[in-house]
Amino acid sequence: MRELDLRATLRDGLGEYQTTEVQTYGCKNCGASVEFDPHTHAAECPFCATPVVGETAPQSQIKPQGLLPFGISEEVAHKSMNNWLGGLWFAPNGLNEYARKGRRLDGIYVPYWTYDADTATGYTGQRGTVYYVTESYTRRVDGRITTGTRRVQKIRWDTVRGRVTRFFDDVLVLASKSLPKKFTDGLEPWDLGALEPYQPEYLAGFRAESYTVSLEDGYREAQVIMDRTVTRDIKFDIGGDRQKILSANTEYKSTSFKHVLLPVWMAAYKYRGKSYRFVINGRTGRIQGQRPYSIWKITFAVLVFSIVAVGSGYLIALAQNSGHI
Repeated sequence: MRELDLRATLRDGLGEYQTTEVQTYGCKNCGASVEFDPHTHAAECPFCATPVVGETAPQSQIKPQGLLPFGISEEVAHKSMNNWLGGLWFAPNGLNEYARKGRRLDGIYVPYWTYDADTATGYTGQRGTVYYVTESYTRRVDGRITTGTRRVQKIRWDTVRGRVTRFFDDVLVLASKSLPKKFTDGLEPWDLGALEPYQPEYLAGFRAESYTVSLEDGYREAQVIMDRTVTRDIKFDIGGDRQKILSANTEYKSTSFKHVLLPVWMAAYKYRGKSYRFVINGRTGRIQGQRPYSIWKITFAVLVFSIVAVGSGYLIALAQNSGHI
């Protein structure tokens, strides 16, 4: 699957054969930008169940290079959702009713960027070696002076410098702002090795979300992810018992990217005027979601717990009093 040159794209842009015009509707509530059929002018946002209206002008976007096809059916995704909902404590009865109604799930292809980079990092730091010494001490306890010895931990620091290298392949960055990052992170891992070259036929029967995180902003996030790994590499290279990094300068070479679409089954519903969402990995069935709490159920549980606690205390007190008779 072809990678595109990142620096050249950021500098010069892409040719017409690498971009496409898409018709989208934008949700004012959650920020989703979802592609739709040109004949559709109004719909419900699959991300938050808010009514939305289609944009009038098409937008130019980078074409997807790859796509992970859906690996589980809507029926299997429904079972995953119902099992997850059934395990929620203090959920309102309306939530279970929603699950039992079997409302249709939306199959959405969510946009991501992947980034490759060959990195080399020069660093300076300190290696700490732990050792112990025996020290004498004197202390006063209840007016008496006592003496003794104790082992004390010390650290010897040596200045070091070095260089680490690492090739990063397919650093994944969400290119959407419509879903909380904790949800999408919770859907991982994705089997990116199974990516297929993008073909419009894969979208038949599904929707696709357009990216709202720019290529450049996505790369900044990818660098943060790569930097964390480089930091671990440096500490491993420093060695010893403790490590301090004083400076690190990373050079990024051969940077490239892909725009890919990953499959998500999604359900959104409203409860007392607030939107709640469930997202399911369209390959593995892994699920993440928001949930409301039933105040009545929590209050009842607290009341029952209090009654049981008071009753138990009363019985223990009776038993103790009986023992003293």
